[in-house]
Amino acid sequence: MLCGSSPHDIHRGERAHPGARPHGAVRAFWPPAAAAPSAEPFLGCPLAASPQLGLMGRAAAGRARRSRRGSAATASPGAGSRGRGKKAGGSRTESGEQKAVPGPDAFDLGAQSGRWAAFRERHRLSCEEAARLLLDAFEYRGLVKHTGGCHCGAIRFEVWASADLHVFNCNCSICTKKQNRHFIVPASRFKLLKGADNLTTYTFNTHRAQHTFCKTCGVQSFYTPRSNPDGYGIAPHCLDEGTVHSIVTEDINGKEWEKAMKEHKTIRDMSKP
Repeated sequence: MLCGSSPHDIHRGERAHPGARPHGAVRAFWPPAAAAPSAEPFLGCPLAASPQLGLMGRAAAGRARRSRRGSAATASPGAGSRGRGKKAGGSRTESGEQKAVPGPDAFDLGAQSGRWAAFRERHRLSCEEAARLLLDAFEYRGLVKHTGGCHCGAIRFEVWASADLHVFNCNCSICTKKQNRHFIVPASRFKLLKGADNLTTYTFNTHRAQHTFCKTCGVQSFYTPRSNPDGYGIAPHCLDEGTVHSIVTEDINGKEWEKAMKEHKTIRDMSKP
């Protein structure tokens, strides 16, 4: 995550230096068992929240480093003389303000702090949601996020796939009766948003295909194909409007399934990330 921690989480249990000046209501000692208050007044990111918050995190980091050096001096002869006279907490600017020293789990947004705050505010996203959107956009470049579900709305999902869909039209016994046209995606690109407890599954023959459908309205909006047990078959007609650019349909001879799978060169690879 970009910013899943707070300054209070980084060095719990460290005591403040006797000469340190307290900041607001922050206590000098954080008991390990006590939950620290949220440090997300602005951006949700420890070092980008405010100048005061950044200084508190940097001061804590400096005290922790000095504490560790003190422990090392006790354990190692001669170490104490090398560590005397050094100030903890990093370097300072010309105005005397302390420079940022990011913690191991902190993310310094730097000059992008304002854009990050405006983006989250505009789209009403939490820090985690904004980070996920950013990572998805980077990892799934060239793909679009489709959303869809069943008829009654009990089942909702999202899936990352091309805007130009390659759909299979299978003629096996069950696909013929259900008109089960579908496109295949890796499991990592599919997410069930709601309705897991409202799904039921039908299997037959080899029981490898998992025909899942809504208990309420009976619609199968996705399922696990026999050809691709590590992925999902998504019904294009169950997607919400606005994200599909084109659909190309390929007939596949499910009546002779083993022969069809042997002859098809790419279908099994469609569920690979």
